[in-house]
Amino acid sequence: MATGVIPTSFLGLKGKEYDLGFAKNVDFGKISYLKRVKSSRMKFFVIRNSNQGSEIAELQPASEGSPLLVPRQKYCESMHRTVRRKTRTVMVGNVAIGSDHPIRIQTMTTTDTKDVAGTVEQVMRIADSGADIVRITVQGKKEADACFEIKNSLVQKNCNIPLVADIHFAPSVALRVAECFEKIRVNPGNFADRRAQFEKLEYTEEDYQKELEHIEQVFAPLVEKCKKYGRAMRIGTNHGSLSDRIMSYYGDSPRGMVESAFEFARICRKLDFHNFLFSMKASNPVIMVQAYRLLVAEMYVQGWDYPLHLGVTEAGEGEDGRMKSAIGIGTLLQDGLGDTIRVSLTEPPEEEIDPCRRLANLGMRAAELQQGVAPFEEKHRHCFDFQRRSGQLPIQKEGEEVDYRGVLHRDGSALMSVSLHQLKTLELFYKSLAAKLVVGMPFKDLATVDSIFLRELPPVDDTDARLALKRLIDISMGVITPLSEQLTKPLPNAIILVNLNELSTGAYKLLPESTRLAVSVRGDEPYEELELLKGIDAMMILHDLPYTEEKISRVHAARRLFEYLADNALSFPVIHHIRFPAATHRDDVVIFAGANAGALLVDGLGDGILLEAPDLDFDFLRNSSFNLLQGCRMRNTKTEYVSCPSCGRTLFDLQEVSAQIREKTSHLPGVSIAIMGCIVNGPGEMADADFGYVGGAPGKIDLYVGKTVVKRGIAMENATDALIQLIKDHGRWVDPPAEE
Repeated sequence: MATGVIPTSFLGLKGKEYDLGFAKNVDFGKISYLKRVKSSRMKFFVIRNSNQGSEIAELQPASEGSPLLVPRQKYCESMHRTVRRKTRTVMVGNVAIGSDHPIRIQTMTTTDTKDVAGTVEQVMRIADSGADIVRITVQGKKEADACFEIKNSLVQKNCNIPLVADIHFAPSVALRVAECFEKIRVNPGNFADRRAQFEKLEYTEEDYQKELEHIEQVFAPLVEKCKKYGRAMRIGTNHGSLSDRIMSYYGDSPRGMVESAFEFARICRKLDFHNFLFSMKASNPVIMVQAYRLLVAEMYVQGWDYPLHLGVTEAGEGEDGRMKSAIGIGTLLQDGLGDTIRVSLTEPPEEEIDPCRRLANLGMRAAELQQGVAPFEEKHRHCFDFQRRSGQLPIQKEGEEVDYRGVLHRDGSALMSVSLHQLKTLELFYKSLAAKLVVGMPFKDLATVDSIFLRELPPVDDTDARLALKRLIDISMGVITPLSEQLTKPLPNAIILVNLNELSTGAYKLLPESTRLAVSVRGDEPYEELELLKGIDAMMILHDLPYTEEKISRVHAARRLFEYLADNALSFPVIHHIRFPAATHRDDVVIFAGANAGALLVDGLGDGILLEAPDLDFDFLRNSSFNLLQGCRMRNTKTEYVSCPSCGRTLFDLQEVSAQIREKTSHLPGVSIAIMGCIVNGPGEMADADFGYVGGAPGKIDLYVGKTVVKRGIAMENATDALIQLIKDHGRWVDPPAEE
């Protein structure tokens, strides 16, 4: 037993068995009970909390040996099915946001806010595309004055879509625009704090308290204004714009993101203002997911029920941007988190609506059906910090005539389904696998497919097709085929796919004893059937739950499977195998793969991906597979771009410049480049990038290395070449490969 005080935002426990050591915080709750408990090989603390909310808060290390303690209760309503988290309703004009309402769709204008006619026209196009809410950047007094004209013009045109003012650095502007817009978005990192200089600051308890008092002094008038006018508010933390104070205390971390938002939320609550919601955005989907989970876990402890706005900021464009957004947003939707969403793309804002709607529909459907599996105990998944479960890669066995060690890649594997038709044009076939050709012979490269899956083997007398497959096997590319095919048309050194039924009947024993096996598993089978996995030496498991399943959740079935493997010390690599039906739209492939396989990979669960879609382009499926792996921070096979979606602050044509930079730099795997329209989130989001191209003034570009500006005021026409030279100066440049 112990008695003491504990901050409502838990930072850490230090010292001996019952010692307490926490970060300084102004909001404390009394501990009336504290004991250390051992459960499932993990120690945690049970704390009775005197604050309103959960009676007991249980803390445990985020992972074994981690100094970060996180609430043990939960970060979502259910760990084994999709149940939408219960929230209060927040009214944004006439649009209700919360768990009792549909997931709302929103985007942001890209016009100059002072261009009233252009902004009104774009808002109306967005509304016609199906958005529920539109955000507009408001930098200063001129833009705030224009907002009144924009609102009046829209009302006259009978367009009543709620408008949100995006505010950075300008409390007085927020006060002004709150008189005409339905919602104010404030960024806790720069609303009352100065722009981050990325300096390590030292604070006494008194200093820290003074900083918080300053925030309240600056922020409280806006809260009172929103109460007076019935406005809503989003407390929107960005990973890229945390204050020096927060970063000095909590680090550039999900923990810092949550505490930054909570400082503002406590002021709202103190003033009895509750018409607000939270967001925790980052350009890195892994950090974004961790931040939202930590936010919700702490809200459960507090007894708070504020809705969530989900988004991956600076996601980019095309399939890249859609995939990153699907990974981040989709992962949280699968756990019943999220009440309004935005897919941030470096494209016209109307183009964001369709992928946004597809994600919202996916989340709503999962929650309505409460997709999931039978309850199971989850002990091994790391929800708040990334730790990858690495499956045992194939090893070479004595006497084997081929090398199987390249069948899977240590950083994540891309497998592809191949048809017999593709084997008829060998050079095109090899190129479709992204193999390098030397005198017509294939060789693996950085982004070459690791293994292929053949549902049907070529006839025994088709010597050309079989020679093509032998050449792939010779370069350590796996060729996987079903048991039935191998029994009737055997292919030397193929990897044979069997299901649990074929294991139980012993049908696979008709094959030579040295045959390598892969096992297809749904994940929701009775544990007695999964016991069969203990008695075999499988090269990999393919997690394959039919796409048409209505009530079973792929994500929860896979989590259950990984728990079983961990409980039984089985280290098989697991490939996420998704089979799409004919006529599936390519955006649905990206969204579904990101929201399902991505939801597992961001938790370190899985070793690769196999996407099948019978009538979609092979190159598209291969690229989507590698985009998924890279988006989950696993395998880098091309240049990574952190590209903002543009807004009224943008100082150049972001789409055009982004295309120019990509054209000249897309061949640099392992290099990350940030392309930012302005400085608002620039340096912070570039923490995830090696080099930055940032609008510093109209027609002028600043170049960064990491968070540090190294060149200022470069004329736009010279900026791309200057960026390339900067990459060369730091030894990261290679010349583009010559066309074959």
